[in-house]
Amino acid sequence: MVAEGDTILRLARRFESTLLGKAVAATAPNPRGKAARIEQLDGHTLEGVESHGKHLLLDFGEVSLHSHLGMSGGWHFYRPGARWRRPRSSAWAVLAGGDWEAVQFGGPTLRVSPTARMRRNPQLTRLGPDILAPDFDLDGVIAAIHSDPTRGLGDALLDQHLVAGIGNIFKSEACFAARVDPWRPVGDVSEEELRAVLAAAREQMLSAVETGNRHSFQIYKRRQSACPSCRGPVSSRGQGDANRTTYWCPRCQS
Repeated sequence: MVAEGDTILRLARRFESTLLGKAVAATAPNPRGKAARIEQLDGHTLEGVESHGKHLLLDFGEVSLHSHLGMSGGWHFYRPGARWRRPRSSAWAVLAGGDWEAVQFGGPTLRVSPTARMRRNPQLTRLGPDILAPDFDLDGVIAAIHSDPTRGLGDALLDQHLVAGIGNIFKSEACFAARVDPWRPVGDVSEEELRAVLAAAREQMLSAVETGNRHSFQIYKRRQSACPSCRGPVSSRGQGDANRTTYWCPRCQS
């Protein structure tokens, strides 16, 4: 599963509580980390941490690190000398400072570049509003989603240029919570319904961040199971150009 916005915000807070304000010793045991120029961070102090949707940015002053975990990546935190869950040779990045080591394994994006250049990176500048941001622009996102009225709701929710942070889990979970069919064209989804879907996604994701617990799936991956509400069958099939599986209850979300 792709790490969604709640995972990245939780990760950002972990960096803030462990390495923020500390000079790090940066190493790259795996060649992929060397290619990402991780060792350029050696001796630099972590000055800021930012999450935006599924992206994590670590600010080390003149240089910054950009991480996107995709479906295979992960950051682990260890005390010095603790046993790692994966071989050291597979670590792309190790950032050690004070009483902690942050270790990164895999993922589609890991790069170090000058901070000014990173702030101009189209991969970041084209992102929509972060669903978990304190100043989340709900009205602006509703307008942006409604700009393509023929697009399916579930597909639109995954478009990171419209709203950043929602992935396959919370696409299905939020539509179910709001009792809105994810297959309906957004032009047929009222502003009130879309507001309810986005509010549900934000509430579910923030709850996962605050409690530190994984969201309890109501509909996601419940194919061939009974709907927890009506006990009817749960349906699933691929949606959008990426063919990401959408889960829904045809009875509750009709």
